[in-house]
Amino acid sequence: MGRYRIGEVSEHTGLSLRTIRYYEEEGLIASERSAGGQRWYTDQDIVYLKRIIELKGLGFSLSEIRRIIELKAEDESGNKRRSELLAQYRKKLSEDRIKLEGLQSHIDELEWHIHQLEKAEDGFTSCPGSLCASCSYSSRCIFFKGLPARN
Repeated sequence: MGRYRIGEVSEHTGLSLRTIRYYEEEGLIASERSAGGQRWYTDQDIVYLKRIIELKGLGFSLSEIRRIIELKAEDESGNKRRSELLAQYRKKLSEDRIKLEGLQSHIDELEWHIHQLEKAEDGFTSCPGSLCASCSYSSRCIFFKGLPARN
């Protein structure tokens, strides 16, 4: 098992020295200290830091990550951590699918507004008029529904 100084860990992970120290203060990793106070980290610490980077990138909070790391004390086999990670991944996936649906709805709305403004005679202040009846967005257009019938 390798031993690394904080600068080497920073090079291996891309994390700043400050971030590594912060994660240590938060109990996410633990360094050994030499008699002179020098921090030493292990291969496992580097793996943990890379896992933290990965999980943060997936939207995990540090408290969620800490809980997953702390499960090691409850189950050396890793089964609890695996189960918890799977549950958390599924939860995040479900949440992100809901966000994606909302984002798709937002994109559809923007596309409709672009279409509507491109067809309007004077842009913002008018309705596209005769084009509304054949417009694929007419069912949701507040201008088309709200205009008085034409003679």
